[in-house]
Amino acid sequence: MDMPIRLHGRQDLTGQIYRQLRAGIVDGRLAGGQRLPSTRELAKQLGVSRKTTLEVFERLIAEGYLRTHAGDGTFVADGLTRVPQNAQEAAARAPIADADDLLLDVQPVWSDVPESLSMPVPRPALRFDFLGGVTDKTQFPFDAWRRAFNHALRIQATSRGNYRDPAGEQELRLAIARYVAFSRAVACNWQDVIVTQGAQQALDLLARVCIKPGDVAAVEDPGYPPARAAFAALGAKVAGVRVDAQGLVVADLPKDARLVYVTPAHQFPLGMPMALERRVELLEWAQRRRAVIIEDDYDSEFRFEGRPMESLKSLDRTGLVAYVGTFSKTIFPELRVGYAIPPRSLNPALQKAKQIGDWHTATLTQTALARFMLDGDFARHLRRIRKQYEARRSVLVAHLSGELARWLEPLVPAAGIHMSALLKDGIEEGPLIAAAAEASIGLYGISAFYASQPAKQGLLFGYGGMSAEEIDAALKRLAKVMRGNG
Repeated sequence: MDMPIRLHGRQDLTGQIYRQLRAGIVDGRLAGGQRLPSTRELAKQLGVSRKTTLEVFERLIAEGYLRTHAGDGTFVADGLTRVPQNAQEAAARAPIADADDLLLDVQPVWSDVPESLSMPVPRPALRFDFLGGVTDKTQFPFDAWRRAFNHALRIQATSRGNYRDPAGEQELRLAIARYVAFSRAVACNWQDVIVTQGAQQALDLLARVCIKPGDVAAVEDPGYPPARAAFAALGAKVAGVRVDAQGLVVADLPKDARLVYVTPAHQFPLGMPMALERRVELLEWAQRRRAVIIEDDYDSEFRFEGRPMESLKSLDRTGLVAYVGTFSKTIFPELRVGYAIPPRSLNPALQKAKQIGDWHTATLTQTALARFMLDGDFARHLRRIRKQYEARRSVLVAHLSGELARWLEPLVPAAGIHMSALLKDGIEEGPLIAAAAEASIGLYGISAFYASQPAKQGLLFGYGGMSAEEIDAALKRLAKVMRGNG
């Protein structure tokens, strides 16, 4: 019999023949029990050496796709005939109404998790893009980072190939502990630090350890959608709690909340810090109910006005606050390194959860980052980039407080790399965002960050990824768009 095999060129003949024969068997074009030509006959048909076809048959026999009978030939194995070729055939074989019933069951909780997590995505075609959470790689000291990475490669080349501590490399944990003690007044030992795959994994691990299905998790509203999603995915009842000019309104917290998620240094997305009185009130509330507070300190390194406000964790004396930080805003998001400094009572369980989830974060990156920090390159980078971001913020504030104030009410924060502005009455996010896109300006609304509170119309201006000159040009162009739209 002639085999339906077509060779293209003379490269990888064994691979070409193997893949086509295997595909024919899996697809059912070569039926179970069908006798195949001998290796000598197939080699003659295809114009290849018998050694080539012999290697193909040996591999397919070893993998179970072919079977042989001594003196009788080689046949297609029968087993795959029991596997349906498509959903319709499966439906015909099974006692079900139709093929749609073959869809695998998914836990109902996942239907409550939005696909996009309500977070904006970049639009590369636009000339100017105010996407939040973006950092400026052109300002990053890649020469110093390369030296740190070369150091990490040398360390890894001489170390044993084994699994490492789930909590992270000691050198990096020490560097983080020193850094947060100096910059955020977080008193901790290096053993208290757990290195994670970004802040998002830290939130997920804390939720896994602290809440069970049906527990109430309180979040700021508006707030950070991926945090809400992390809690909802574990079956928690997520309760949105309003914020005002002083931060989370503690009086509105559900009495049965097991966990409270806050961004006290720079509320996401509105930008206000949590007032000291509210911080104390929140700690008192959590103490009475033995609830866990997750403090997400995502971009407090960039403070431009007044004295840096110390972390909520620095006020905690009874082991209630789990402090979460990230290098996504200080370096870049692709690094995927964050950390948690939980109450010591949670540390053993979190390390177990980390080990079950992914065992440990990549040690090459950890070792490089540790050297980058301990050599002082990280601190120098922060000083340089803080000046850049301050200049960009000043341009943004000037425009939002100037001509654009006719349409926008800026919520000027003291820290961070984004700023929100509320739209004046009668202006809707959607049409404005669409009009700006026509002018090649990427704008992003804040209404999607609301879960249960009445959503306000506004814009979030991320300025981490644009130069001061680009921000100036973009906002001048935006003013023309606003004038043209009344």
